[in-house]
Amino acid sequence: MIKMIWAMDENHLIGKGNLLPWHYPKDLEYFKQMTASIPVLMGDMTYQSLKSYYRKKPLPFQKIYVANLEDAKYEDATRIEDIHQFLKEFTEDIMVIGGKTIYQLALPYADKLYITYVLKAYQGDVYFPHFDLNQFKLTWYKTEEQLIFSEYTRITS
Repeated sequence: MIKMIWAMDENHLIGKGNLLPWHYPKDLEYFKQMTASIPVLMGDMTYQSLKSYYRKKPLPFQKIYVANLEDAKYEDATRIEDIHQFLKEFTEDIMVIGGKTIYQLALPYADKLYITYVLKAYQGDVYFPHFDLNQFKLTWYKTEEQLIFSEYTRITS
């Protein structure tokens, strides 16, 4: 099952200078909880951003896949050159964690979406790509402070 997780503000903003534009401890806890026991897929910029947060500590994921067309080496991750082939052939559960281009490429394959809505507008430079949420059904949500945690499942005929 291909799952995706992200937080976005009311204007679909997801980033600022390759970092999060906000700091909500509840959102970070939720992200860690949802990604702790599952392989993750991300782009190179997201990988570099996470490395800047964790510095010398290892990233807290079971297994890491980094989609990158360039011939990069990762000491703690497996490089994926063809994301479409990878997502078509991957048989385990996986969580897609960003960034914008990876989200856009993975959306057609996604079975579940975990969206945290940040109920405020922030300044930034990266927005979540346009997508049709009508292809998904809201299956769970929870409101906390300025956040709505939600889960959507793809509608299958």
